[in-house]
Amino acid sequence: MIDNQPVLTIHRGHLRPAPALIEAFRGAATSHLTDAMGGRGSLDWRIKPMDAANARFVGPALTAHAYPADIQAWIGAAIEALPGDVIMCTNEGYTGTAVIGDLAAGMMHNKGIAAFVTDGLARDRAGIAAAGMPLFAAGINPNSPASSGPGQVGAPIMLGGVLVTSGDIIVGDEDGVVVVPLARAEAVLAALRAVQAAEESALAQVKSGATSFPSWHEIHARAKIVEA
Repeated sequence: MIDNQPVLTIHRGHLRPAPALIEAFRGAATSHLTDAMGGRGSLDWRIKPMDAANARFVGPALTAHAYPADIQAWIGAAIEALPGDVIMCTNEGYTGTAVIGDLAAGMMHNKGIAAFVTDGLARDRAGIAAAGMPLFAAGINPNSPASSGPGQVGAPIMLGGVLVTSGDIIVGDEDGVVVVPLARAEAVLAALRAVQAAEESALAQVKSGATSFPSWHEIHARAKIVEA
């Protein structure tokens, strides 16, 4: 037997990245970021933008843990959030109801929240697109949730297979969402610049007509050949 939890628990006092550090990640491709982090860091592939034309964002995470079929947590997060924050809301991957809709997205956008990301579902796709705030979810379900709790704001969460801590730098684009741990952000940024330079060089080769890279030939040269 366990005691009933508070309807809403809010954890404050997390570290926040400097604005200049956040801006240094703006415009980075999520694929380049994962390359800079050893090929990892992106959320589950099912978490995608509700509007691909409005998918690019960057900002510090504010976490929310909403119980399945409930929105108490992100309500607390929306009130706690500062302009520019990204609400990262785990709904434990629940698919029986939506966890957010267009009206909530519009109000968050009015407050200056940079984006909303959930492993749950959304509803009112057209209205979400019209609201103007990047919103990522695992799909669409018109069913409505409750608001009875319990929920937590600000505590570490698992979202889309990735640990997210409030203050981590979150980057989104058409391909998905990447979490850059705040403690590693400076090192990741340095690695990102090297990845971006290598990508520019490779793109120039493609545009000049290249059909392969030297590393491909090295792999091919080590192949075992079996004649028919």
